[in-house]
Order: sequence, then C-alpha cells, then structure tokens
Amino acid sequence: MQRRALIAAIAAPPLAAPALAHAQSTPRLVVPFAAGGPTDVVARMLAQSMGAVVENRAGGAGLPATEFVARAPKDGSVLLFTTVIHAVHRALHGARLSFDPIADFAPAALIGVVPMVILVRPDGPADLPALLAMLRAQPGQHSYGSSGVGGSSHLGVELLKAMAGVDVAHVPYRGTAPALADLLAGRVLLVMDSVATGAPQVRQGALRALATTAERRSAALPDAPLVADTVPGFAATTWNAVLAPAATPTGVVEGVSAACARFARAEAARLADLGVQVPDDMSPAATARFVTEETRKWEGLIARAGIRAE
Repeated sequence: MQRRALIAAIAAPPLAAPALAHAQSTPRLVVPFAAGGPTDVVARMLAQSMGAVVENRAGGAGLPATEFVARAPKDGSVLLFTTVIHAVHRALHGARLSFDPIADFAPAALIGVVPMVILVRPDGPADLPALLAMLRAQPGQHSYGSSGVGGSSHLGVELLKAMAGVDVAHVPYRGTAPALADLLAGRVLLVMDSVATGAPQVRQGALRALATTAERRSAALPDAPLVADTVPGFAATTWNAVLAPAATPTGVVEGVSAACARFARAEAARLADLGVQVPDDMSPAATARFVTEETRKWEGLIARAGIRAE
C-alpha cells in the first residue's frame, strides 16, 4: 500500500490550481535530498500543484542546498522544501555555516509532520513498556540503528533515552536501508524510522511497530499506540516545510502559503497515505513558530547529549 502510494504520487497529474501569480518564471522548489525518497515525493506533489519544478541538491548534510536558497533572489522564484534537518544545522555545523537557519529564511508553510515508528523484530520486545524495561534492566547492552548522526532516527531515540531514563548505544549507518537490514538480521535491537518507509515492513510482517512518535496516531499505522502513552509529553517527528529567503516580500510569502494550503486540502487523502499529518494552521506565522520551537528543542538535546557531526 505504501509503495503504491509513493508510485501514485509521482505519476499523478498536476492539480488544476493556478501557478503562483508572483513568479516571473517557473518557481524552483529546492530539495536537499536525492530524488525518490518520501520528502522528494511530497515535494513533487506540491510542485505539480503550484506549477513549480523540483531541484534536488543532495549531499553535504543539506547545507549546500540550504545555502543556495538563502542566497537566492527574494522574489519567490526559489524556495526550500526542507525537513527537521533544518532545525539541527546550527547545533551540528555552527562553525561551518555561511547562513543562519532562522534569520536567513522566511517560513511560508508547514505542509505537515511525519511521525516516526519504533521498529523491532517480530521476536523482539512485545510493546514499548517491555522494551524500556529491558533497556533499564540491561543498560548499555543493546544498540539501535539510525540513518546517521543528527538525523530524525538518531535524535528521536536520544530524546527517548533522555525522557525515559534508558541507555542504548547508537550505531549510525549511511541511510535507513542498511540500518533496517541490520535490524532484520538481529545486529541492532531497534530502529526509529519514518512511518513513510517503516510502515511497509510492518504490514509485510517483517518488523513489529511498538509505537509512533507524534501527538496523534498515524493513519499509516493506526493500530500502533503513541510513545506519549508510555512516556508522557514525548514527540519526535520529521516534517516538511516550505521556506523562502529572508526579506522576500510578505505578499509573496503569503501567496506561497496559500498555494501550499490549497494543495494540502486537495491532497489530504494522498498525504495521509504517505504518513503526513497536515496541521490546522499552515500560515507563515504558525510555521515560523513551529520551526523556531523545533530548533530550540533539538539544539537543547544535541547540547545536553554532546552530539557532534560526523
């Protein structure tokens, strides 16, 4: 089901919404990841609806793509389609940054949050309380895999460790696929993955979903409880947001936001299939608050945990 949704998202025709009136030419939606992943799929859906094109600028932990948009013309012709990676740039790469992730951008719209899911093998702990009990009883004796240092699958488990008072070792991989391969092989105990890529493994019976990580249950895994049911206040998601360069005129930013809201309303069902939870308020002001809060949250965790970029 999840794979079919991804294919359908790529193949679907554009919506009948008009192109952005402010654009002098076809707007460019810059994605700091390679083509084909869940973030790229949603970006392409949005690009179709607003008459834009996607430009993938992968690599460098998202820094080159983000810098490119920060220095782009301030007219809505170049926009950044980013994720939670934007909230950790300053904490992980402060000395290397040639831009400020907050000051150099004008948030336009939060398309939605994407919950993650705690995955274990079918013969692993039966539920999240059992997993936490195991980790407390055997501190430091188990490990978890992630897609790399500073990614959502890393920081989400580090937040769980801090809030639940457990100790589990981090094994970073170069992407989600090798982390899941080692989970299936029993080399790590758990992986916290996006529901967009983790749900198919659960539906196929290859892995078990212990809990999802947002504030409400995921439509992609409706039977999975929330981490917050066991660890009150816990929330750790990735997300999709559209940012313009700072000093882009307010009217232009609001136009981008309105186009994103039309898209989200028209494609609510397809976005839900992809694991995206659309917020009630997608306005520039709400998006700015969200990005600022996420940045503060993850910067604090990175500092407390002593996490450093690879």
